[in-house]
Amino acid sequence: MNRVRIQEADFDLSQEVAQLRAGRGKVGAIVSFVGTVRDLNDGADVAELELEHYPGMTEQAIEAIIVQAEKRWPIMGARVIHRVGPLKPLDQIVLVAVTSAHRGEAFAACEFIMDYLKTEAPFWKKEQIPGGRRWVDARSSDDAALKKWE
Repeated sequence: MNRVRIQEADFDLSQEVAQLRAGRGKVGAIVSFVGTVRDLNDGADVAELELEHYPGMTEQAIEAIIVQAEKRWPIMGARVIHRVGPLKPLDQIVLVAVTSAHRGEAFAACEFIMDYLKTEAPFWKKEQIPGGRRWVDARSSDDAALKKWE
């Protein structure tokens, strides 16, 4: 099973979770996070968000984040799907799903993966706003979120 996918197409949360847990009777917890495109960012209306990535490098970076999570918690499975290309407000951008025997480990691992994904995975975001297009800068709040994992 491919744990990391970068794709333009949308994904189905129910289908992805079903595949992640299929045949795994020891799974007692499934935690998932789905990120979506907002229609407002930094005070400007957003008509479109375009995501770019570095093929190959991005998948490797995300796989390394999952491996780190596996070293910290006894998770049984993980899946990250990240979309690229042009997206509209309300579109799904990212799925992080984690399975484990117990909810605590699944919640922690899911949050850890998402926090590192926001800062360590090589994605570039550009927004279409009323005044034109602008690159989206990294947020200090995302960097602060990493500090809790040190």
